[in-house]
Amino acid sequence: MALRYLPWIEPLLGSRDDEAVRRLAWLAGDTPAVNAFRSAIGPDLPACPPSVDAKAAFLAEASDALTPSWFVAECPGAAAPPLREALLSRPPLWIRLQGGHGEAALEEFDRLGWAWKRSPHVAGAVRLPADSRVEATEAYRAGAFEIQDAGSQRVLAIVEVPAGGRWLDACAGAGGKTLQLAGILGESGQVTAEDIRTEALDELRIRAGRAGLAGRIRIGGGRPPECGYDGALVDAPCTGTGTWRRSPHLRWTTRRGQIPVAAAEQLRLLCASASRIRRGGLLVYSTCSLCRTENEGVVDAFLNSGETQATLVTQERLLPQDHDGDGFFVACLRKS
Repeated sequence: MALRYLPWIEPLLGSRDDEAVRRLAWLAGDTPAVNAFRSAIGPDLPACPPSVDAKAAFLAEASDALTPSWFVAECPGAAAPPLREALLSRPPLWIRLQGGHGEAALEEFDRLGWAWKRSPHVAGAVRLPADSRVEATEAYRAGAFEIQDAGSQRVLAIVEVPAGGRWLDACAGAGGKTLQLAGILGESGQVTAEDIRTEALDELRIRAGRAGLAGRIRIGGGRPPECGYDGALVDAPCTGTGTWRRSPHLRWTTRRGQIPVAAAEQLRLLCASASRIRRGGLLVYSTCSLCRTENEGVVDAFLNSGETQATLVTQERLLPQDHDGDGFFVACLRKS
């Protein structure tokens, strides 16, 4: 919480430590541990209002101080509700049901007394209480679900990926979207997962085995299809501005100068991946950033580069307040 509201807390440290602690107790969310802390620190504290403007008025602070000015230029609406409120809130725990065992997982959650809720936006996405020990469940060990943010799940949910075919996941990481893509492609499909981080691919191997999808996922390099892949997913490294709910330190450690550097690498990855798919194949570009330079800017630069002829099928910003998850951008292109 201190990181979310750092400009309201940091100036007090060293001179008014007691007031800084009281503010933290007041701003913190309602959990059993926090409520006990709040009662001990400030039993006379009034209820904390939900809106940032009301919080700012009570503390005689400025709402604008909570949003870096460079981000406002990159993401219109970032300094005002509802996006500002969403990015300052704590994220829920989301899972993705998989493998046809979803009902068994939900039944186990019921036995454990967990209040789960399906997402109205993404089929198979389920929200659980933040303190749920999901990795200790039988359903998790059986591969019935994976931990995956709702925004991440929406990236492929809004792209019409046909079943079957061979796909490239060029920046697979630990494989949340890789596993989702393998499930969409079905038994006749295959995903080649690549990433420069070998430790992430090691984690993907474990997850693919647990999910029963190891046969559909080829990890690392290898000979591509002779005519090219049927599609490529480029979930590119980015500044992560859409994940500020989950990683609030990024709000204050990210600098304006990092954005064009990230965009240049994103464009390189997009061009390189496009050269590996067949004519008529799909190219899906996504980031967990809300910065225009990294999103629409990269797509425009790619379309105008002349390196690969492609047409834009769709592009969309996935805002945290719309699905109660992280922020993402996704664009789907078709190679001419």
